[in-house]
Amino acid sequence: MKADILSDTESKIVSQVKPVIADDHYYVLNYADTFGVFDRWGDIYPGGRNYQGLYHNGTRYISGFNLVINDEKPLLLSSSVTEEKQILNVDLTNPDIISEKGIKVRKGTVHIIRSKFIQNCICYERIVLTNYDEHKHELEISFYFHSDFKDIFEVRGTVRNKKGIIYEPKVEDSDKVIISYKGLDDIKREAVIKFSPKPDKVGKNKIVYKIKLKPKQSFKINNTVVFAENGKSVEPLGFTIALSQITPRIKRAKDNMVEIFSSNEQFNHWVTRSQADLVSLIANTPYGKYPYAGVPWFNSPFGRDGIITSIETLWAYPSLARDVLFYLARTQANEVDSFKEAEPGKIFHEARSGEMVETGEIPFKLYYGTVDATPLFIVLAGAYYKRTGDIETIKNLWPNIINALNWIDNYGDIDGDGYVEYVRKADKGLENQGWKDSDDSISYEDGRLAKPPIALCEVQSYVYDAKNKAAYLAELLGEKNLADKLLKEASALKEKFNKDFWDEELKTYVIALDGDKSPCRVKSSNAGLCLLSGIVKHEYATKLANTLLSSEMYSDWGIRTLASDEVRYNPMSYHNGSCWPHDTALIAYGLSLYGFKDKAAKIMKGLFDATLFIDLQRLPELFCGFGRRKNEGPTAYPVACAPQAWSVAAVYMLIQACLQIDINAVEKKVYFIKPILPDFIDSLEIKNLPLGESKAHLSLARYKNNVGIKVIKKANDWEVVTVN
Repeated sequence: MKADILSDTESKIVSQVKPVIADDHYYVLNYADTFGVFDRWGDIYPGGRNYQGLYHNGTRYISGFNLVINDEKPLLLSSSVTEEKQILNVDLTNPDIISEKGIKVRKGTVHIIRSKFIQNCICYERIVLTNYDEHKHELEISFYFHSDFKDIFEVRGTVRNKKGIIYEPKVEDSDKVIISYKGLDDIKREAVIKFSPKPDKVGKNKIVYKIKLKPKQSFKINNTVVFAENGKSVEPLGFTIALSQITPRIKRAKDNMVEIFSSNEQFNHWVTRSQADLVSLIANTPYGKYPYAGVPWFNSPFGRDGIITSIETLWAYPSLARDVLFYLARTQANEVDSFKEAEPGKIFHEARSGEMVETGEIPFKLYYGTVDATPLFIVLAGAYYKRTGDIETIKNLWPNIINALNWIDNYGDIDGDGYVEYVRKADKGLENQGWKDSDDSISYEDGRLAKPPIALCEVQSYVYDAKNKAAYLAELLGEKNLADKLLKEASALKEKFNKDFWDEELKTYVIALDGDKSPCRVKSSNAGLCLLSGIVKHEYATKLANTLLSSEMYSDWGIRTLASDEVRYNPMSYHNGSCWPHDTALIAYGLSLYGFKDKAAKIMKGLFDATLFIDLQRLPELFCGFGRRKNEGPTAYPVACAPQAWSVAAVYMLIQACLQIDINAVEKKVYFIKPILPDFIDSLEIKNLPLGESKAHLSLARYKNNVGIKVIKKANDWEVVTVN
């Protein structure tokens, strides 16, 4: 059967479809460099959240994709994303319909189920319509689609003076529409939309099926959206075949990950959701697996995010850290390039694809504007060795570690004062280059923005940690003189840091020193990150812990990025009063290292309680910093990424904080140092825990005064040690 070709008038674009209900609820499907943002109907609509769409390699290929029944929007019954297979399932039904012959189809007569998933650069969809009436009905099912081929930075709001050419959509074989765009980067991008079975009518922006359904009869429609660059694309599989490949792929990804089960089913759901999200964000790269930062805005490799995600999951998923280290080593800068803010030995900030980075409109194709990723690279390498005993990887990485140390001394310390600072070097680069990289995130107590170069408190902590860990590795590799030098430098840095950054009146470390070495005297979560390295003197630790858990800093959901009594505090800001789950979890772990496990457990409960109010129990990139209100959840930040790698990984760090699990592969010992379980968990099982070439299974139970640990399975040459 050959489809009728619709005229341009009949083939109206999606924006001309009857208005839909404004809906800000959305679902995300993602797989490596491809992701989709859909509304609850499974549609992509320019209204509501205007970043809905199908994206590939930094470009929105599809900006509209709507299903209508007899030109009416279906009624929504329910929708959800399955945890294990990352499939969006949407249940719909028809509204009241008067057919061309005057026959009324009562609402709720026809059931429509849409199932969508993304696999290997292709979006697959199956629609099944079933008539539950005792009469047969004739229906018209139409799909409207539209492409704007916007770079993701355009979708975020960047205005471009010039764009490439979007060609007229081309109809092929009566079942396929190809929409093409030639960018300023000379790359031709195509969205190839194909339907099966062949539709009755096909147009440039519309596909139509005329369906006759007998009582209890079903009709099935499949469609695929394939993304092509310069003619290169992946050949689509059938829906069923592609679907069958999801489970084995996810199983392979989980084989090296720990399994966690508790007595609390809601906690189990949080862990399962987090694991599924983490798997969905891990992409295969030429250098191994790498967790992309987050959907939709950061669906690409980020240096800092990959490192912190690996640190959070290191005890449970050490192989991820190895791959991340190799990726960072292979992309380490080896020359000075001010446009990219690259310097020899520096670890990158982000790597992007898309038209705007290819043309050089923005510097983020491989951009190095981060001050903390380089010392954190060394920190991760040292922690990875302790966790795995993998000396061959360390030998492989040793030249990169040396280069990173040289960057710290020769480029990171801009003015030679012993601190690592940053100042923006690229016109279109980031103004602030710590993890809080908003333009307004570093200020003085009166609210004025800090004068660069800026030395952040937590960055000095990372440098201290990096030099200690590098010293250990140097000694291991027979470089004793270097080890002694690094230990001496670390010790001097600790003394200098505690003298210059501690503020006795504020009972915390100041967020930063400015270009004149004047302190930026504000209370922030940055100070809490200093607990991770051991740079905090014990006489300051209790005061700092109390400050972090004060009503000004702790919202009862998480730790605020900026205290509520600071001039720039705004609970709805990105970095000046909001709560970030990864930040909160890292601080909880730091507190546990100083013995404040009760505070760590309190923080874990706050974030767990937050998940109970959040869709899918998926901790987002951040939420607003308003205090907890009775019977209400945390206030959402409107454009937060979800899933976000270091947010979904936070649960692993929180578990480690409470159990104080410390795995030393060199000694072949698993330490539990004064472990506790929060009051919402009575028992916890840890299965498939990687210990060298073997796997362990441990069972923990909470008693009145301690936690009991039972070893179900472990290798004979490993020992489990409990320190009470």
